[in-house]
Amino acid sequence: MRVIVAPDSFKGTVTARDAARALAAGWRSVRPDDELLLRPMADGGEGTLDALVAALPGAVPHPVPDCTGPDGGPVTGRYALLPDGTALVELADTGGLPLLGDALAPLTAGTRGTGETIAAALDAGARQVTVALGGSASTDGGAGLLAALGLRLLDDTGADLPDGGGALTRAARLDRTALRAAPPGGVRLLTDVTNPLLGPSGAAAVYGPQKGADPARIAVLEAGLRRFADLLGGDPALPGSGAAGGTAYGLVTAWGARMVPGAAAVAELTGLDEALTGAGLVITGEGRFDRTSLLGKAVGEVLARAERAGVPARVVAGEASDPGAGALTLTGLSGDPADARHRAAHWLTAAGAQLARARTAG
Repeated sequence: MRVIVAPDSFKGTVTARDAARALAAGWRSVRPDDELLLRPMADGGEGTLDALVAALPGAVPHPVPDCTGPDGGPVTGRYALLPDGTALVELADTGGLPLLGDALAPLTAGTRGTGETIAAALDAGARQVTVALGGSASTDGGAGLLAALGLRLLDDTGADLPDGGGALTRAARLDRTALRAAPPGGVRLLTDVTNPLLGPSGAAAVYGPQKGADPARIAVLEAGLRRFADLLGGDPALPGSGAAGGTAYGLVTAWGARMVPGAAAVAELTGLDEALTGAGLVITGEGRFDRTSLLGKAVGEVLARAERAGVPARVVAGEASDPGAGALTLTGLSGDPADARHRAAHWLTAAGAQLARARTAG
């Protein structure tokens, strides 16, 4: 029997790739003759690049040393180059919230490192770029990213603005002279949000608090994004343009990028539909399975595609909020939530074995 193993990451415990490997190891310990195809999943958030590299044999990862982190310090960026010339970039690598630890910087955190990573991919010959936008630490409208690609943001004295959304209120004009052209194959943005750039449902108001912004700082960030939009143009009301602190807006407006649902794009890139053809079972999972898992997230995407293909599916989760959902939980297997998190790979292996035994018995 062919079994597709396509989990998302179990955030804070194991990556999607390691979760898939653990589930597969458990299954093979019971049914060694089955064909297992591992398709780690993601939805455009943290871990997307790792999931794609693990699932795509032709993906070659490349480090980009000395990129600019969200706090201005040095970090190592990464991109993966596919045989067709597509470069895969994950914003969280150089601009992710976890990089700041407890020292959140809502007004000064920027996206310059992601722009530096994209520039390195273009220098290496990338003809198309796909950017996973989840997990941003900043609310700068993608200004730092575009600055790394040659856009100059100037104050009323003609000086370059520092990075960060807080500085955008001082923007007087933009100089696009040195802005690099978009790659010939275009730019695709993976996201699972529909927020616009501005307003009560926009980037600053909705996501600013989780990045450390109090009401006063949210007002500053909102004013900065509005000023940036006045200068850059485009449509700040476009659904999804508020993704990653407005980075989606910046790339859509300056480079003509198009936004696509992250989980669906990852499923297509990894060939999930083709893998499902002739399969007898698909196993997916994530750290917490609840009703929102079916709304644009990786697990929901896998379940929907499995249903369309007529393939039975099982969900393995760290925990599940709805006991009637039928998910096999690591907490239930271990009997101890702390142990389930601490030894997630062990319990994922146990879950794979249990599912295999149930298949044999059934």
